[in-house]
Amino acid sequence: MRRIGYVAGLLAEHGVTVLVPVIAPYAKTRTLVRDLHAAGGVRYVEVHVATPVEVCADRNVKRLYARQAAGELTGLTGAVDPYEVPVNPDLRVDTQHQTVNHCVRQVWALLTARGLS
Repeated sequence: MRRIGYVAGLLAEHGVTVLVPVIAPYAKTRTLVRDLHAAGGVRYVEVHVATPVEVCADRNVKRLYARQAAGELTGLTGAVDPYEVPVNPDLRVDTQHQTVNHCVRQVWALLTARGLS
């Protein structure tokens, strides 16, 4: 996560708008990446895609949650490994109760409002 954040920061320093769709389970790492961007004078927004683990399991086309339950896979974030829910993200998108279009519009509105679009 730190390496991805570092590379995203380098790109952003050169005027590239970077979207990084990763699972970032630990608050400490998210804070580190946010601080890294701030130190470089790079704008940063955090979007928490809030989806209950049960819904993730139902949507999971790679069957990772089923493989975890069957003992074929270990350490799946949210199923076994902890996921520290962001306390104060710039945007929280509730994918369980909103359409994909609505979620995309929310993210776009945030990027536009912050001058990142």
